[in-house]
Amino acid sequence: MKIVCIGGGPAGLYFAISMKRRDPGHDITIVERDPIGATYGWGVVFWDEMLDVLYCNDPDSAREITEGAVLWQEQDIRVGEETAHFGGYGFSIGRSELLDVLTRRATDLGVHIQHRKQVDDLAEFADADLIVVCDGAGSRLRQLHSAEFGTEVRMGENRYIWLGADKVFEHFTFAFEKTPAGWVWFHAYPSGTGISTCIVECRPQTWVELGFDAMDSTDSVAALEKIFEQALDGHKLIGQSRGEPARWSVFPEVTNESWCHGNVVLAGDAAHTTHFTLGSGTWLAVIDAIVLAQSLYDHPELPAALAAYDEQRRAELRAIQASARASMAWFEHVDRYLDRGAVSLAYAMSIRQGVQTPWRYQRYLAMQHAAVRRVSCALGAVRRFYLAARRGQIALSVGALTGRRGLPARPARDAERPRDRLGAVVSRAVGARGDPAGPIPLSPVAAAMHHRKTPPVGQEWAKTRTNRVD
Repeated sequence: MKIVCIGGGPAGLYFAISMKRRDPGHDITIVERDPIGATYGWGVVFWDEMLDVLYCNDPDSAREITEGAVLWQEQDIRVGEETAHFGGYGFSIGRSELLDVLTRRATDLGVHIQHRKQVDDLAEFADADLIVVCDGAGSRLRQLHSAEFGTEVRMGENRYIWLGADKVFEHFTFAFEKTPAGWVWFHAYPSGTGISTCIVECRPQTWVELGFDAMDSTDSVAALEKIFEQALDGHKLIGQSRGEPARWSVFPEVTNESWCHGNVVLAGDAAHTTHFTLGSGTWLAVIDAIVLAQSLYDHPELPAALAAYDEQRRAELRAIQASARASMAWFEHVDRYLDRGAVSLAYAMSIRQGVQTPWRYQRYLAMQHAAVRRVSCALGAVRRFYLAARRGQIALSVGALTGRRGLPARPARDAERPRDRLGAVVSRAVGARGDPAGPIPLSPVAAAMHHRKTPPVGQEWAKTRTNRVD
């Protein structure tokens, strides 16, 4: 097939990689309007379920992503001087590092990437068999065909700004600070050597009364450093990423009644958005890419392939977007919880999506004790080792435990055939019943998608339905 991807973000790059892995004969071109290395944003978070998917689909890029990732353990919620705690762990990687990895891998596989090219009309790609539109939430090409896609964009209320910080947060951290104009808060996590991602949010009235509507990026960053002086321990916020100044924004929730029109198909944020407090937008775009590539592999006829992808992913995203809306709405009315103290606030935050499992509150209260958190971290380390060995990320060394010769990693022939195991692994990632253990769900993709309708993707999809409670 001759394929053109409009947009060089994670969705377009990983789709190209996935297609080339399945059939190197595809002629794939990615067209990106920005120069090489340009990206807006800092880090993205992910979990073990996503690593399972990445290692199954393309071990080479998965290894590079793992090598560039940072581990964070536990979640802290600070309200003034008081701090509440959750257990668990996750990973993060700088968005620019992620794009570098995917760009190198796509190029190695023979994908053509054109930078600094603006596309305003699809007519120049009339000879393409398939056009994948993945140029972000504000996709201009989707807007040209908004009636056909049934596009709806609803804007959130809160203002937010995506920054970096030169403080390395050991834990995933929420910090709430009260100002004369109202509450301002951030959530932060490590995203690289000496750097953390820091997303600041506040109500629109607070934003105006603090004067942020009249400030440029430099002044906004300086004012926020003063507000969060204690939470930052005197460290600095960073307002520029690869030369681009950070901007205050409102979050757009994008939905589409159909993700395909003729030979044009949507993926990533062009197809759907999920609020950043769910922490899953980038990886949902990656799953779009995998499912689309697999649908094209499974269905020889293009219309059937696109219809299967459209039906499956829209069905899966309904639950996720509902969960994201609940999260966004909770933070838009967070003032009603902030007089309760950190422990009560944090628990309310953790169940904002309606997940209330047996003994959850008692487990949460136990996690406020340092000894329990140490045990939780130790168990998390064992789990990480087991999962890494299972996916072939490391060699499981029996000799280290028994004195016998160690076992080799998964044979190369398994790594070279992602389709045999892809269905089962993606099913675990998007179908497992997760129990989010804190303000940022430890498995947001799994937790939000356990009610999905699942057409087959890969030979083992229908055979493996796992329901896991973290």
